[in-house]
Amino acid sequence: MSDDIPSPATAGPRLRTIPPGEDRERLVCPECHYIAYENPKIVVGSIVTDDAGRILLCRRAIEPRKGYWTLPAGYMELSETTEQGAAREAREEACAEIAIEGLLAIYNIPRISQVQLIYRARLATPFIAAGPESLEVAMFAWEDIPWDDLAFPSVSWSLHQHRDRIGQMLGAPATNPPPPVEGL
Repeated sequence: MSDDIPSPATAGPRLRTIPPGEDRERLVCPECHYIAYENPKIVVGSIVTDDAGRILLCRRAIEPRKGYWTLPAGYMELSETTEQGAAREAREEACAEIAIEGLLAIYNIPRISQVQLIYRARLATPFIAAGPESLEVAMFAWEDIPWDDLAFPSVSWSLHQHRDRIGQMLGAPATNPPPPVEGL
């Protein structure tokens, strides 16, 4: 065996086993011992507002939750910062140029292996349009948000965090809301 660390492209078939020095099962190549780590995905997005305080939402053109409304958000790409990723997602999903103002919330969602970072941002230009992952995009006043048609719980959490913190300095980011109390 060489001293070169094999890449996923050159590693052979992988088996689930606990490698030496690890505390959980990993995908390991039995020939070269390459470990294919499976780690949480990082999602970045933003609550984007215009000068009137309306909020940008995108109707999803892709699964999961096709046809439901969401924030411009998605998985980070390699070699970008979280802020760059949030701005890229706004461009891709809503053709929107945004100015990031600060981190609003960090949500840990272990059941789907995601960490979500949601920023507060404003439209840098008034132009928005549906990108390839959106059926349509629109700016909503708070009272017009389609609450029953939001794609994910974290969209609702983010919207409420934004509303609760309007006019405040951002300070520490919000986190997951507490779980519901049994019997209430």
